[in-house]
Amino acid sequence: MVGRIPQEFLDQLLGRIDLVEIINSRVPLRRAGREFMACCPFHAEKTPSFSVSPHKQFYHCFGCGAHGNAIGFLMAYERLEFLDAVEDLARQVGLDLPKTDGSDNHSLKPLLLYVVAQADQFFRQQLRKHPARQRAVDYLRQRGLTGRTAGIFGMGYAPPGRDHLCRALQDAGATTDHLLAAGLVSRDGQGRLRDRFRDRIIFPIRDRRGRVIAFGGRALDGDTLPKYLNSPETRLFHKGSELYGLHEARFHCRPLPRLLVVEGYMDVVALAQHNIWYAVATLGTATSADHIERLFRTVNDLVFCFDGDRAGRAAAWRALEIALPFLGNGRQVGFLFLPEGEDPDTLIR
Repeated sequence: MVGRIPQEFLDQLLGRIDLVEIINSRVPLRRAGREFMACCPFHAEKTPSFSVSPHKQFYHCFGCGAHGNAIGFLMAYERLEFLDAVEDLARQVGLDLPKTDGSDNHSLKPLLLYVVAQADQFFRQQLRKHPARQRAVDYLRQRGLTGRTAGIFGMGYAPPGRDHLCRALQDAGATTDHLLAAGLVSRDGQGRLRDRFRDRIIFPIRDRRGRVIAFGGRALDGDTLPKYLNSPETRLFHKGSELYGLHEARFHCRPLPRLLVVEGYMDVVALAQHNIWYAVATLGTATSADHIERLFRTVNDLVFCFDGDRAGRAAAWRALEIALPFLGNGRQVGFLFLPEGEDPDTLIR
């Protein structure tokens, strides 16, 4: 067995997968005799040296040496773990993943995804029914959002109070260990559990497959700090590589002409409200090489649009420095500088 998946299943899976189709949907291929060629997606080059064999169902780069099958390609290109890549491919060809014995660390991830999904439902329900919901509704309306836009992005509300979410999820069967591992609760100085998000507008953060993996929360009380709060690093969520709104952009804007990188959740949502669906945001952190790599794996044209202040200009310069090594092969980067004091949300309104 490999990664607790039977080798017979992997052989069956790879026998059904068309590697050319998998790669061509991400990296445009051209036929060269019996093979297909492209510029390698794993290193910068101007002359194609990345070869895909439809007969062997294998890829190889004569430049950097990258090689493998469909599973290896998804792991490298999409930055997936082994089981996630296998699950993705199995779903495409209609195969059910064989059950594992649950003894390895991978068994934790589905449990955490389930707990986070339950939290997502809780937050959405509170925005509709909680007695204190009106403050959240009024804030969203004041920012010009419709119920439809809020629904598309799955926005919710974390009510005030110590442990509303914690008790609701425990009543549904979640354990303390799972709540802590999912980043939904923390312990206070006396060891008691308390919700991480309290009295905040909630923005679900989705992975490339649309699954909720974390949350961002915007404080409703102007004196509460920080104003924006993210989930902590977890097995599901790595802040330095995730982009808010990327799943929604890929779903609502096909084909994507470009990606507009902005600073915050509300910038993304406000732009979508005005039918600009190709905006994404880093999650309160500087643009990283992982961000740039992921963005360029989606489109070849990036535009950075940060707030019109000193911090925004500094963020743009940092993004330029990070992006330069990735340019080439038709990729390009632009910068949109806003007037002093403006951000994408205020400007488009």
